[in-house]
Amino acid sequence: MKFGPGGSRRSGRGRGRSGMTGEKFARAFAQAAFEGGKAKRRARMFRRGELKMVLLHLIAEEPRHGYDLIRQIEELTGGHYAPSPGIVYPTLTLMAEMDLIDEAIDDDGKKIYSITQTGSAKLAEEDAHIAEILERLEGVSKMGEASDGASVRRAVHNLKSAIRIRLADEEKGSDKILDVTAIIDEAASKIERLK
Repeated sequence: MKFGPGGSRRSGRGRGRSGMTGEKFARAFAQAAFEGGKAKRRARMFRRGELKMVLLHLIAEEPRHGYDLIRQIEELTGGHYAPSPGIVYPTLTLMAEMDLIDEAIDDDGKKIYSITQTGSAKLAEEDAHIAEILERLEGVSKMGEASDGASVRRAVHNLKSAIRIRLADEEKGSDKILDVTAIIDEAASKIERLK
């Protein structure tokens, strides 16, 4: 991995591999999540290899069970994202095979993961990249707090209902349809200009 002066990535300080800052990524992720359905499934929290780095970071803090890791990532995003067990557990198995983590069985018969020397070295090597990922997760959490997705979804639902009711019997191209379109365009423009 190549870094520019001061340990920052050459693509720009505070930017990830896609060139997106933590704030821009958080906005894009939050927008997709609040739209729901297909948009929610399209929103990818981690790029290739990044989940592994976050798991390694969390395991380095203290030995953890798989479900603890899932819950911790959910907390980092303010409850807006939790990786599925079907992604986390195979990643942990791969990390153990790479000698990044050790697996042990606790008193309850559950697997618990701890970091190895190889894992600690990898963590130090990826320190700047991990900081970027954690910044993105924090951005998602803050964006969720600021956006209050439930009230936004409610308002959008009310808007759709009002449009359906008001335009149910209108002819294509009528003045009322044009007026409603102008109101929606004006509202969208005002939202885009908010600071």
